[in-house]
Amino acid sequence: MYLLTILLFSYVQMSRHIQKTAASGKDMLSNPRLTSVQGTLNVVMNQNVSLSCHSDSGSSPVRYTLFKDSQKISTLTRPDLTPGLFNLTINSASDTGEYKCKAENNGTGGGKYSNSLNFTLKEPISRPVLSSPTSQAKKGQNVTLSCLSENGSLPITYIFFKGRQSISTPVKMQKREAAVIFLFINSSSDFGIYKCRAENSFRNNTKYSNSFNFTLAEERSHSQALIISLGVILILFIIGFALAIPFFIIPSYKAKKLQSARPSTALTSIMNAEESENDVIYTEIDPVKPEEEYANFSVIGREDEKGNLEDPHGLDLTENRCTKF
Repeated sequence: MYLLTILLFSYVQMSRHIQKTAASGKDMLSNPRLTSVQGTLNVVMNQNVSLSCHSDSGSSPVRYTLFKDSQKISTLTRPDLTPGLFNLTINSASDTGEYKCKAENNGTGGGKYSNSLNFTLKEPISRPVLSSPTSQAKKGQNVTLSCLSENGSLPITYIFFKGRQSISTPVKMQKREAAVIFLFINSSSDFGIYKCRAENSFRNNTKYSNSFNFTLAEERSHSQALIISLGVILILFIIGFALAIPFFIIPSYKAKKLQSARPSTALTSIMNAEESENDVIYTEIDPVKPEEEYANFSVIGREDEKGNLEDPHGLDLTENRCTKF
């Protein structure tokens, strides 16, 4: 009897455990799946996208939470096992990080996490720039050409051209770096027009660069040397002319002017000297007045060839009233 009681009690406990385990298994959610409703993870700027988070089994209601780089974005609740849909807008490259979702119900403690998703931003490329460290080259010289698009989703494929002919195989760049090729300038035909082309996975987005042309360094150096030589000669001529003005031209001009004026000056001096020799000082005497009053009154006269007195001031010097001193 006692043994029968123990067996009956054990059966009851086991039945309860089985029922509890079955109920617990029914409430437990499966790991959710995160998928893109568009079916692709390639997106463009300002594009609207939708992500679906869904657990196939588990009791409802179910609460879904979307995370981006461990940061909670949005939360929604479904009364049944229908998927949770999250709508997003790709506004910048930072919106293409890692996404995950979390599913929770009353039968799960910490919830279950989904797989991760990463968007790939497809950005149209900008016009590439073709450049070189030097624009001059000589025959027999090695030169380089670089082609780079500053904007555009990676990878970017570059191709180099001379005229319309391709001169390189496609160069695919996984990083934002310029594609570089090396050229050997062998003849004058290598100084033509060069271009490059850039394209990426963005549909119908192929762009060509600016034109680039090498200049023959020898021809340019000769022309430049000639111009410099002419400039130096002109400067030296101007400096020499400026120095000649005070040292040669002005003294020469003064000497000629002085030489032309010297004879007339000498003649005038001789005439003045001759005239001064014939000048005689006379004094007019009034017999009525005493001679002392006329002591300071003098007249300068001149004798002619016959000895007669000439009056330069119109006085009559022939009378006895004039006395010669």
